Amino acid sequence: MTRVEERPEARREFNSAEIGALAHLWRGEVYRSTIWRTRLDTTTNWAVVTLGIALSIAFASREASPLPLVLVGILILFFLMLEARRYRYFNVWRARCRWIETHFYAPMLQDGDLRLGEGWQKELAEDYWVPRYHVSFQAAVGRRIRRNYLWILLIQTVAYIGKLVVHPTPVEGVEMFVDRAAIGPVHGLWVLAAGLVYVIAWTGWALQSWHHDRRRWGSTQRPSGMG
Repeated sequence: MTRVEERPEARREFNSAEIGALAHLWRGEVYRSTIWRTRLDTTTNWAVVTLGIALSIAFASREASPLPLVLVGILILFFLMLEARRYRYFNVWRARCRWIETHFYAPMLQDGDLRLGEGWQKELAEDYWVPRYHVSFQAAVGRRIRRNYLWILLIQTVAYIGKLVVHPTPVEGVEMFVDRAAIGPVHGLWVLAAGLVYVIAWTGWALQSWHHDRRRWGSTQRPSGMG
């Protein structure tokens, strides 16, 4: 019996008017992604500014309390959650732009006959019919930690430890270091333990997000799905 080879379904060809409309659609998605990218920068700037204010207060004098460096962590986490929410919106427009670029413009520019996902038009249409987030909130938080907030949290942690070590006088032992970390009736050991959990939790979240993205995309630069 002669084997009949299966041929991939032919892609729908666009006429000149449709190509022009698709180009305008891509420009519109680029504009929307740019607007939301600016909003991401805004929340990052807020986090940096508040951390800078806390650093200024904590290191204003030798007698200044390190407490502002602890309290600013609450604000930084609030900005992180807000930025993750904004990132999910931004990723919708960014993913659509990349989808059109990799499945329409790239094959148009590529030498030879390159076919990337025969159902790309249908998937893009479905995304317009039923808009949805392409990444979960957990993944969005992890990506924002990896991109920006891990460094902000690292600076906060180093500054807090440095404040305890050098002010009001250089620390002379572990016991003195623990005593300086105390906040009111809360023993310094509990404060330091909470800080350690704080650092490990966000670092672990970032690593888990990195592992998730690597597992989903690997090393490919031609994704088969949006997000």
